[in-house]
Amino acid sequence: MDAKNKRSFILLGHAQSGKTSLAEALLFFCKMTSRRGTIAEGTTVSDYSFDEIERKSSINSGFLYCNYKDIRIQIIDAPGYADFFGEVVSGMRAVDSAVLVVDGASGIEAGTERAWQILEEAGLPCLIFINKTDKEDIDIKKVLSDIQKAFSKKALLIESLEEPDLIEAVAESDDQLLEKYLEGAKLSCADIVAGLASAALKRKVFPVLIGSALTDKGIPQILDAIIKYLPNPLQRIKITGANLVKPEEKKEIVCKEDAPFCAFVFKSISDPYVGQLTFLRVFSGTLLSNTGFYNVNKKIKERIGGIHLLQGKEQKPIDSASCGDIIALAKLKETVTSDSLSDEKMDCLIEPIIFPEPVISASVKPKSRHDEEKISEALSKLSDEDPTFKASVGKETHELIISGLGDLHLSVMVGRMKKRFNVEVELGTPKVSYKETITKRVKVQGKHKRQSGGHGQYGDVWIEVEPLEKGKGFEFVNKVVGGAIPRNFIPSVEKGVIQAMLQGAVAGYPIVDLRVTLCDGSYHEVDSSDMAFQIAGGMALRKAVNEAGAVLLEPIMDIEVVIPEEFLGAISGDINSRRGRIMGMEIKGFTQIAKAQVPQSEMFAYANDLRSLTGGRGAYTMHFSHYEQVPHKIASGIISQYQATKKTEEEA
Repeated sequence: MDAKNKRSFILLGHAQSGKTSLAEALLFFCKMTSRRGTIAEGTTVSDYSFDEIERKSSINSGFLYCNYKDIRIQIIDAPGYADFFGEVVSGMRAVDSAVLVVDGASGIEAGTERAWQILEEAGLPCLIFINKTDKEDIDIKKVLSDIQKAFSKKALLIESLEEPDLIEAVAESDDQLLEKYLEGAKLSCADIVAGLASAALKRKVFPVLIGSALTDKGIPQILDAIIKYLPNPLQRIKITGANLVKPEEKKEIVCKEDAPFCAFVFKSISDPYVGQLTFLRVFSGTLLSNTGFYNVNKKIKERIGGIHLLQGKEQKPIDSASCGDIIALAKLKETVTSDSLSDEKMDCLIEPIIFPEPVISASVKPKSRHDEEKISEALSKLSDEDPTFKASVGKETHELIISGLGDLHLSVMVGRMKKRFNVEVELGTPKVSYKETITKRVKVQGKHKRQSGGHGQYGDVWIEVEPLEKGKGFEFVNKVVGGAIPRNFIPSVEKGVIQAMLQGAVAGYPIVDLRVTLCDGSYHEVDSSDMAFQIAGGMALRKAVNEAGAVLLEPIMDIEVVIPEEFLGAISGDINSRRGRIMGMEIKGFTQIAKAQVPQSEMFAYANDLRSLTGGRGAYTMHFSHYEQVPHKIASGIISQYQATKKTEEEA
C-alpha cells in the first residue's frame, strides 16, 4: 500500500473516557467487525486479556486497524491509568499522530493532562474528540473553553468550516492564506481544508470534534478528520538517532518507501493468546516475510518468518511491510525493545525509549517451595515485556523486591504470575537498608579463651576503633609490634572484624565508615588458631561499637514531585510531615517541580498518597542520595524491636 494512503494514531485520555469504546465504534463503522463489542460484556477487540476483561479497563495497548475510503488506519488503544503509562510511552514511538479523548461529562481529568503533556514533549499532531455528548446536561462550550484554557487557544471545533475563529486560525498558520485573508478575499473550502491540514501537522491548530462512541454520533466525522488532518508516514515529524560513523553528529532518518529498510522495536510481549511477539514500526524501505534484517544494536542478522498485522488478539499474515506500517513478528531470538533494525546499510541508532522509573515497591515471598522454583522465570518474563516493572534482590536485605508504577500495576502483575505462570506470592513492605556507625574513638579488648579436653581455643586482641568520614567505608590497620600476635593470625582478626561488621552490633545492620587499628594482643603456642582470632576480632568489634556512641543511618532519597501549582502547599506540608526537606522549586509550563530529600522509610506509600492529594494529577521520581543519622526517638524504636526479636530467637 502506498505510504500516502496510511494513517496511524494513538488513542490517549483519562481512564474511562471512552477510548476503547471509540476504537470499537471505528472498527464497527468501517465493517471490520460484524458486531460491536462492549466493555461491560468483555467483548471489545482491544481489551481481550483476562485481567482487562475482569477489571473492565485497558491495561495493555491494543493494536487495531481499519480501512476507510481506501486509507488504512492503524490504531493503538493505550491505557488511561497512570500505573500503565509505560504503554503510552512505547506506543507514542510507533505512531504519526494522536486522538485525545475527553470525557464530555467529566471534562479535563488527570489522565487528560498527562496525555497532553506527553504529546507536547513528542511534538505529535493530534485531534481532540469530546466524547459522551449524548448524555444530558453536557455543556460542550464549557468543555471546549476548559480545553482552550488548559491546553491551547487553538483547540477549535471543526463541525463547521465557516466558523470565523477557525478561518482566522487557519489563515494565521500560513503566510499565503494570511495575505489572502487580510486582503479581504474569502477563503474557499479547499483553502480551509488544506490550510487546516497544514496547521494541524505543525500543531498550530488542534481540530476538535464532538460525538459519542456508544451511539456512533460523530464517528463518520472523526474518520474523515483522521484522513484529512492527520499526517501520512511521509509527513511525520523528523526522527533522529546516534550517528555511528560520526558520533559527534545526530543522524536524521528519512521516512521514504524507496529508501533502505529501517525500523524500530517499540514493544515485546509473551502473551498466552498471541505467543511471543515483537512489535516494530517501519520508517523506511520494505521488509519481506521469510527473510531477515540486521539488528544495529546487537550487530547481528536475524531471520524472520511471517509478518502480521494485529486486530486485537487476531493475527493477519501479510507478505511484506513498508514505510508507515506497525507490525508484529513472532519468535525472534535476539531482538528486544528499543532495538534499531536495518538492511545493514544503516549507520544510525534510533534513540531508545526512556520509560518512567518505578515509584512503588513491595517485597515478594512465594507461598510454597514449589512456587519458589518458578518465581524467577515468571518475574523475568513479566519484566521483559513491561520495562516499567522491575524485580531485584536487595543487596543488604536479600529480599526479593518487585517495583512498578502504582499499587494497581503491582496487583496486575501478581495476578498475571498466578494466572499465566501458576505462581502465588505474598506481598509485604520492603525492609529499609539501615546502617550502623560510630561517633567516637574507643580502645577495647576482645579475648576468646575456651578449654575443652584436648586443644583449647585462645585468641586475644586489642583494637582501637574510630569514625571515618561519611562514605569512606572501612579501613583495617595493623600496628602490632614485637610478635604479640603472629603474622599469620592478623588476617584472621581482620576477617572476624568484617564478619561482625556485616552482622551489626546494635540493630543487626551493617556497620560502616570506621577505621579499626589492631594495636596489641597475645597468643598461646598450642591453643591459638585462625578461628580463635576470628572470634576474638568479632568480639572486640561488637564491644567497641557499643562503647563508641553507635548510631543508626538511614537512606535519604532525592525526589522530584511534578504538580499543578494549586497543590504546592499541600505537597510541601506532606513532605515536611515525612521528615523531608524542600531543596528547591522549578516552574515547567503549567506545573511546579518540587525538589526534596526524604528518608526512604517515609516513601513506601507515597505514590498512592500523592495520587490522593492531587486527584491523580501529581507524579514523582525518586533516586538514592546519601545516608543520614536516624533521629534518636525513631532509632530507639528500631533498636528495641531488634533486641526483642533477638531475645525471642535465643530463648527459642
